[in-house]
Amino acid sequence: MDRTRSGKLGLGVWALIVALIALVVLTFLPSPYVIQRPGPVYDTLGTAEGADGEQVPLISVEGAETFETTGTLDLTTVQVVGNRERTPSWFELALAWVDSSKAVVPLDSVFPAGVTSEERDEQNATLMVDSQHEATAAALNELGYDTGAEVVVVEAVPDSPAEGVLEADDVITAIDGAEVTSATLLRQAIQEAEGAPVALTVLRDGSEQIVELTPEEYTQGGATTWLIGITLRTDYEFEIDVTIQLDNVGGPSAGMMFALGIIDTLTEEELNGGEDIAGTGTIDAAGTVGPIGGIRQKLYGARDAGADYFLAPESNCDEVVGHIPNGLQVIPTATLDDSLDALSVIADGGDTSSLPTCESVLN
Repeated sequence: MDRTRSGKLGLGVWALIVALIALVVLTFLPSPYVIQRPGPVYDTLGTAEGADGEQVPLISVEGAETFETTGTLDLTTVQVVGNRERTPSWFELALAWVDSSKAVVPLDSVFPAGVTSEERDEQNATLMVDSQHEATAAALNELGYDTGAEVVVVEAVPDSPAEGVLEADDVITAIDGAEVTSATLLRQAIQEAEGAPVALTVLRDGSEQIVELTPEEYTQGGATTWLIGITLRTDYEFEIDVTIQLDNVGGPSAGMMFALGIIDTLTEEELNGGEDIAGTGTIDAAGTVGPIGGIRQKLYGARDAGADYFLAPESNCDEVVGHIPNGLQVIPTATLDDSLDALSVIADGGDTSSLPTCESVLN
């Protein structure tokens, strides 16, 4: 009897030792994944910490009358835990897998091979600046201002279809005869061509000419993109001076909320009716709202920040259904006008149950 008990005790001790060793290995063994979790939430109508540590308005305007608004129009963000230099351990991943507010995603989908963390941050910072320009243009277009948009070539990428065809400072005015008013519209038209040759109308040194290019196929992460090999900027001539200040946040996903914040700042009526509203989505000068990453984490971030309503890109609806935190009403939107219509119902105290849902969009 004593030997049996002693044997069982010995097996138990060894099992505990093996479990502890496995735990240590899982704690320090690198993984090919990173974790996405809810990031900070910023009120576009409020302030944020500037580079010098002082609180500064997220949106400030010169050259036009501005108005204050109660409630919030929050933009949401996602934080990434891990990078190529240090990935989360398997133990951290296991905890994230059972947390509905977090997502475990492949490392390559966030940090592409050959791109350093510094390069990724620079790219995201550039996207944020572009997003702010597009948001300003979308808002001012909505309010009837002339934005004078021009899509300008920054450079042609070596060994690409554009090399030797397009030059720096070329102004692209049309693609296949359709007017080009934003870089987003140009890229969309190239994708819709699906590899067929495209004709670009270009202004070069004041002279108009038409050039033809055949896009090349580029695949990453299972997604196919058609590229002609140029980097672009969109130049605007805004009638008023709009400044957006938000440090340490990158990417284009705050565009729609910036646009709404600018409109609210420039109009006497409260767009949100004093309610706490959050959202996300890219936007172009034409007011088209595009998809973003990390939608589920942003929903939880909005809920935790006290938002009652969330404006989500309609194109993200398949990721929203079944993952909405309790207490949050998600309203899909495809355009800036859709968002303004939803805000009008909320501000007027209307029947918010009549607003569209992601379920109705997918059905």
